[in-house]
Amino acid sequence: MEIGNKILELRKKNNLSQEELAEKIGVARQTISKWELGETSPDLKQSKELSKIFNVSLDELVDNDIKDILIERTSNTEKLAGLIIKILKFIGIAFLVFLIIDIIAFILFVGIHKSPVISEGQSVEMTCTLNENDYMIEVGSDGYFNCSNCSKELQKELKKDYIDFGDIPKTTKNIEDYFKNNNGMCE
Repeated sequence: MEIGNKILELRKKNNLSQEELAEKIGVARQTISKWELGETSPDLKQSKELSKIFNVSLDELVDNDIKDILIERTSNTEKLAGLIIKILKFIGIAFLVFLIIDIIAFILFVGIHKSPVISEGQSVEMTCTLNENDYMIEVGSDGYFNCSNCSKELQKELKKDYIDFGDIPKTTKNIEDYFKNNNGMCE
């Protein structure tokens, strides 16, 4: 519907004559007639006045159907919100998966480092002194043990209680502690 026909329809609906409407807008009656016949159109200021008088929006006055535009914009907004929610869910799930992997890796790492580390070929040679006697002690992670000038009892005691072939650093400390506790020392 053209604006002229809309003005005519709204004027009649509001029980206004062309002259009464012209007075309210501040134009001549002939101007209203020309608008209604479609010969001319009101300018923006006059259109705003008409929309106030008829209590309609400018879009309704010029028969500009914006419902489809609003529905489309609303629909696009809903689609975008749905997409954002899907992306956030994916990011959340990915974060949880990486967190679980990190926890498992940490547990494995800690578990591996708590167990003794056996390194092939790892060995230690120590010279220890006890009661003015020097003892040359050799221990290897391959099960090698030698203390040539140790008594049989000392060799048995060291092997039984102080040597761990799987953990040479611990063995070194154990032997040092043994000699220190018996008023000796190791180098």
